[in-house]
Amino acid sequence: MTNELMRRYIVVGSRRPSNYIWALFIGLGGFGFLLTGISSQQQHNLLPFIHAEAITFFPQGLVMSFYGLLALLFSFYLSLTILWNVGGGFNLFDKQQGLVRIFRWGFPGTNRRIDLTYALDDISAVGLELKEGLSPKRTIYLCLKGQRQIPLTRIGKPMSLEQIETLGSEFAQFLGKPLLNEI
Repeated sequence: MTNELMRRYIVVGSRRPSNYIWALFIGLGGFGFLLTGISSQQQHNLLPFIHAEAITFFPQGLVMSFYGLLALLFSFYLSLTILWNVGGGFNLFDKQQGLVRIFRWGFPGTNRRIDLTYALDDISAVGLELKEGLSPKRTIYLCLKGQRQIPLTRIGKPMSLEQIETLGSEFAQFLGKPLLNEI
């Protein structure tokens, strides 16, 4: 939703296509490893392409069962974060009411809903943090008076330099605040 007095930006959380793919592949791989470990213990092929007689249960079958169980647990955890949409939410900039609202979904519990509201007067600037290297970091922050910084962009795959600069300047221009590089 965009107009002259209000802008709303959706933040994609854990419901990214890559998370769906990872949950599926890790789950299938974990299931295969677990069945291979059980097949080696039973000396009976539970899957047609597994040759359990070639795998001794101790230590190979036991280790495969352990890794399979860990992969299934991780896939289940990833599936739950997708279901709960952890990290998803929106940024709402409302000049009419003079507020900025930052909303995110968290893990279930008392702090499931992260809902922060700030007056436009409390905002000193919009900041960009750009770090290149092995793990690049490209984040837009809302800089509040008192040196507090609230991230506005998603975590995960970094946006391109062009996207981050365009979005940062759009935020700063709409709010009428300066844009700071390297906060």
